[in-house]
Amino acid sequence: MKSSQTVKSSLITDLQTKGLRLVNRDQTHVSRRGGAGPSDHQALTIDGTTVMVPVYTQSAWESPYVLDNGKITQLETNGDAIPLTDVTYTKTPNFYGLQTEDGIPYEQIATLHSSDVLATTVLQTCIRYESRRKACKFCSIGQSLSAGRTIAHKTPEQLAEVAKAAVEMDGIKHIVMTTGTPATPDRGARVMCDSAKAIRAVVDVPIQGQCEPPKDHAWFQKMKDAGIDALGMHLEVVTPAVREQVTPGKADVSLDEYFAAFEAAVAVFGRGQVSTYILAGLGDTAEAIVETSKKLVQIGVYPFVVPFVPIRGTPLEDHPAPSKAFMESVLKPLAEELVTAGITSDKSEAGCVKCGACSSLSRYEKEAANVEHL
Repeated sequence: MKSSQTVKSSLITDLQTKGLRLVNRDQTHVSRRGGAGPSDHQALTIDGTTVMVPVYTQSAWESPYVLDNGKITQLETNGDAIPLTDVTYTKTPNFYGLQTEDGIPYEQIATLHSSDVLATTVLQTCIRYESRRKACKFCSIGQSLSAGRTIAHKTPEQLAEVAKAAVEMDGIKHIVMTTGTPATPDRGARVMCDSAKAIRAVVDVPIQGQCEPPKDHAWFQKMKDAGIDALGMHLEVVTPAVREQVTPGKADVSLDEYFAAFEAAVAVFGRGQVSTYILAGLGDTAEAIVETSKKLVQIGVYPFVVPFVPIRGTPLEDHPAPSKAFMESVLKPLAEELVTAGITSDKSEAGCVKCGACSSLSRYEKEAANVEHL
């Protein structure tokens, strides 16, 4: 018989692959549409854990899971509705009501992710995205900019101002800074340094920086010295052929170059403080993801595996999300590897791994840890 923990993990995994239908569209609170990385989600707290669940995707509209008045039910083919669990929403943060002296709303500079994470895309433009031939096929980094929900370049001063307000008014615990890739050899490391210095001058909260591997690995120490505690360099997909197809621009940076950068970054930030996003369901086999993840864990990198979410307006908007079975075939063995290696999500200083809301991986870590102690 499955434990209650296993059932809850399985449910969250299924919700994050199938999505969730909203009966009342006005009930959304903290959610994401467009932007860099996985999007079109709603922040929900289930069983004390805040998770991001797709609600604005085509698959969510067809999901058997329905959210109405704070309750998730599962619709059966015969029309019956089975109550599953209650949820609460992450409240709209107080700092969203503020704006800079020149009239820019704070939420166009940085947004709340999950329940206690401040996130920003410092450069909302990208040399990959600007070329149809080179753009990552899943990315919607330009959508929020064209819709007027953000600004192209957040200055260090703006980021510091918003971070200070978010920490003081809403109890933000850590900060995630990502960026589109500029046409410079540092590949975004410089704006990470400038932004981190300004933020750490006004608030003392951990920061994760995210960028492509800089050509000069000396940038890792510079980012660390600037106040960045954890680093994300995202592969997204792991098979060379899939990289060429799905992330043609990023594929110009070889896997060998990524792994060399991972090793150099771990030497600076420490084991478990360097991570990489892997989007499951884009063509990599489960075996390929697990094999690559094991190599990453061995050198001290945390592979943050999340289910691919098809975002409207992107070339992959009709690409299916992975199944729950596929995700569990990756997450369960990966969780065991992470527990054995001692680089679990609870030891991360800041960022996506520490937050964990976009994947159920941390819940499988707990299951693996419990098995180890039996």
